[in-house]
Amino acid sequence: MTYDQYNDFCRCLPATLYVVQWGGAHVWKVGGKVFAIGGWDKSDKPAFSFKTSEFNFEMLRDQSGFRPAPYLASRGMKWIQQYGLPDLADDDLKYYLKESHRIVSLGLTKKKQKELGLNQG
Repeated sequence: MTYDQYNDFCRCLPATLYVVQWGGAHVWKVGGKVFAIGGWDKSDKPAFSFKTSEFNFEMLRDQSGFRPAPYLASRGMKWIQQYGLPDLADDDLKYYLKESHRIVSLGLTKKKQKELGLNQG
């Protein structure tokens, strides 16, 4: 997946906001909370970081092309970074990005979720 494809996909998720920060990373937020980061790797190849469930974190952390996300995982957060060119299909990456959006949105207050039209029913 390219950064353009990544940005197009994240843009389609509900109530998202795009910002460029942390040295040019493509950062996507829901309700003011980060759910995906494109970039933030020292290589010239795309890298994508996303929040995961505990199960997915344990499953992905030791697979080729994945690692606990720099900075975030070292602080106990369940974030994974896909880097280099792993054997992950774009549809699988889209699943993890969508799940990250869902997990982060569920952490928002009920009031904020309602304001943004998230997780309603």
